[in-house]
Amino acid sequence: MAATAPRRRWRNTLSGKEEIAFYLFLSPWIVGFIWFTVGPMIAAAVMVFHKYDILGTPFPGEYVGLDNVKRLLAGGDPLFWKSLRVTTVFTLFAVPANVIVGYVIALMLNQSIRGLSIWRTIYYLPAVVPIVATAVLWQWMLNSEFGVINYLLWLVGIRGPGWLGTEEWVLPSFALMTIWQAGGGLILYLAAMQGVPTTLYDAAKVDGANALQRLRHVTIPMTTFVIFFTTVTGFIGSFQIFAAGFVITNGKPNNASLFYVLYLYNVGWRYLQMGYAAVLAWVLFLLILVLTVLLLVSSTKWVHYEGAEKA
Repeated sequence: MAATAPRRRWRNTLSGKEEIAFYLFLSPWIVGFIWFTVGPMIAAAVMVFHKYDILGTPFPGEYVGLDNVKRLLAGGDPLFWKSLRVTTVFTLFAVPANVIVGYVIALMLNQSIRGLSIWRTIYYLPAVVPIVATAVLWQWMLNSEFGVINYLLWLVGIRGPGWLGTEEWVLPSFALMTIWQAGGGLILYLAAMQGVPTTLYDAAKVDGANALQRLRHVTIPMTTFVIFFTTVTGFIGSFQIFAAGFVITNGKPNNASLFYVLYLYNVGWRYLQMGYAAVLAWVLFLLILVLTVLLLVSSTKWVHYEGAEKA
């Protein structure tokens, strides 16, 4: 009884009630995080050491030790390397292009022009279009026979490429679709640009800096933290691209658009090799983790935070 008395008094205090309310409001996220993130990660770790086909045996299936890992390390899966190469090439092209185009759009929309809110809405709108609708739209636009883009090229005397139907153009087609959604970072870029102290621009003008020099030495350095954020999230999202590839090409032609997560999905849900799919999932997790750490380490050299001293 003596031990429970302080606990009851704590619950009746204002701080105690606030703490209880805090955990009550936080509990939906905690439950969701455990159920939809921690739980699947633990299940994937267990399945790495088992042969599990979902339908034939109860979870986690037949224990096979490190057979799934050995299968990957032995190099007997050419589609693993193919999908990894396809995803890497797409990422290295699409992410920098997306960041640069988005930043340039933000620079243009940070000016005092007529109808500014309308232009901002137009450029941001593609970012809120559902990915499946976007995929279907671009599948039609990039059709080599009756697509809008090839028709416009034909009007100016240019024969359009095969786009989604050829190995050479299928990844540029997906990159083009991604760049179309470059306005997704528009709000972040604009907020960062408008947060740059005007005193820095005034000092630069006094020193004789023109517009290009002010952009290079003031605007870009003072907004590198947002560029860094969009770059990191862009790389993470690009390595996990799935819906567009699944809807538009499903890996065709000749696996030229077989993105990594699409291959992981095929292994797990088409071929029912959940154990091996779990290995692929953990490899993806480690790749993204290493890439993120490398970007974080490199950020100390080029990312500027206002008020922070360089190490």
